[in-house]
Amino acid sequence: MILTIDIGNTNIVIGVYHKDDLKLTLRIRTDNTRTEDEYAISFNSMLHINGMRPEEIDGAIISSVVPDLSGVVAAAVNKLTGSDPLVVGPGMSTGLPIRIDDPKQLGSDLVVGAVGALAKYDPPLILIDMGTATTFSAVDRNGTFLGGAIAPGLKVSLSALSQNASQLFQIDLSAPRRAIGTNTEDSLRSGLMLGCADMIDGMCRRFRKEVGEDAKVIATGGLFKRIAPYCETEIIHEENLLSDGLLALYKRNQK
Repeated sequence: MILTIDIGNTNIVIGVYHKDDLKLTLRIRTDNTRTEDEYAISFNSMLHINGMRPEEIDGAIISSVVPDLSGVVAAAVNKLTGSDPLVVGPGMSTGLPIRIDDPKQLGSDLVVGAVGALAKYDPPLILIDMGTATTFSAVDRNGTFLGGAIAPGLKVSLSALSQNASQLFQIDLSAPRRAIGTNTEDSLRSGLMLGCADMIDGMCRRFRKEVGEDAKVIATGGLFKRIAPYCETEIIHEENLLSDGLLALYKRNQK
């Protein structure tokens, strides 16, 4: 079995693959204060609870947007499996041509997402990842990564409003009843959720003008399901896009 580990700002998402089949997805909160031993214990416990054993793992690959945790989690995986995991970064073969000002600045999560999408869909592609940040990426019809855009994530926007506006507060992100809110909670839901949907529609429209009107739009991230009903753009939801991309990179980089 192959372990894929995506370290995000909020959560660490772990995929367990048998051949090409995703058998299990696990999530734990990202915590910079935890040690490699603590992460190893957590990974071990989560596998055992789900009827799997560390000795069944043949290899692992890690992608991280939290540099301080990359080495910690890699060491934890080594303790768990007895071998060093692959880590997505400079020097890894991705097969993804990158045409941005400084390719070294490109986040590993964006690389992994593009690789995962290209494994399933023909370009051009527009990729959306809704997490702590909402990111947009463009891949042209030759499969070249062109760049993208970064916006605050839905929960980050809500948190910023509640912290910086004395009369606004945290709400649950349930469906807005209408665009015109008649109280503070409904007004917040409308602005955040419908505003996010309109941003997605608008950015997809702008990206298509630059990358190609026939570009497919692929979305991932835990928050997308909440926004999807309000988007007018046809968007394909790939819940496991990053895990699939990590598996593709693992296979590509086997000696």
